[in-house]
Amino acid sequence: MKLSIIVPVYNMSAEGKLEFCIRSLLNQSIEEYEIIAVDDCSTDDSLQILHRLEAENPHRLKVIASPVNQRQGGAKNRGLRAAEGQWIGFVDSDDWAAPDMYERLLKRAEETGADIVGCDYCMTHEHSYRRTQRVITNTEAQTGVLDEEKYRQLLLAPGSMVIKIYRKEIFSDHNLWFPEGIFYEDNCTSPLTMLYAKRFERVDEALYYYYQHEASTVHAISEEKCDNRLCACRLFLEECKSRGFYDRYREEIEYRFIELFYKNTLFSYMQGVTNGRLGYIKRLKRELVETVPGWADNLYYNRLTDAESKRLLALHMQSDILFYVYYRLLWKYRSLRKRLAK
Repeated sequence: MKLSIIVPVYNMSAEGKLEFCIRSLLNQSIEEYEIIAVDDCSTDDSLQILHRLEAENPHRLKVIASPVNQRQGGAKNRGLRAAEGQWIGFVDSDDWAAPDMYERLLKRAEETGADIVGCDYCMTHEHSYRRTQRVITNTEAQTGVLDEEKYRQLLLAPGSMVIKIYRKEIFSDHNLWFPEGIFYEDNCTSPLTMLYAKRFERVDEALYYYYQHEASTVHAISEEKCDNRLCACRLFLEECKSRGFYDRYREEIEYRFIELFYKNTLFSYMQGVTNGRLGYIKRLKRELVETVPGWADNLYYNRLTDAESKRLLALHMQSDILFYVYYRLLWKYRSLRKRLAK
């Protein structure tokens, strides 16, 4: 088997999202591949849709019904255990792939001998193959035979996992799994996959379609999801230490922790959680300072963080309550201006 495409599924039956996703995979332009759809205890009609599509395509689609909900990480791990392909791909069940996506990625892998191959993606609000807003997640400077500098660049910006294919050995030879029971599991696993690759390549085209809707993880922010991202970041730090990467790439790993654990979670919490608690951002600050005491001196934090974010984070370090009040007022003001501009 050449390729296994793993699709974690949870409550995606509405608006035809799940069926559109699976049919885009069934219509790939390659022959030797399998689709492994793992239903994570959906409470809607997702599992029934999958079984119907499986009955229509028994040679191509394999459906696994998880007995317990383990979130996307658990579903991906179940898919990895069942995968027979030499290569592994991941697709979110509300997204879809261009008909030649996997043919193009595999061809690039065969041409170059790469261990991981990626592409770009389109942001879209409609179920179509119309090329809309293209997002570039990796650059040519990160590709080729990987050396110390390229590993550092890939740690800083590993890019999305759903736009890549991976040699199965990246996971099996290094006992590499996804955190289970949380959202944002890729925040832990994605950078680690890059550190185990010897060569990374990309196809310079948007071949994956990232569907934007209010129910998606990145839009539906809650305190639980913020907690999950904190957990994923803690696990990432632990994995880097236990696997011997931390001392080698300390500055880059700590920057990822500062960015995802602190900056992104803090701003997401303030913007997305209604009636957010002051105590939450106090604990967030305290754990950052305890984990990375010299965080504000990090080379990449100072080089890559925009001036406004630095000012806001400095205010938070100065006073939780001043930051809380100021940010709430700033966010309300900007939201009002945005509504008035429509």
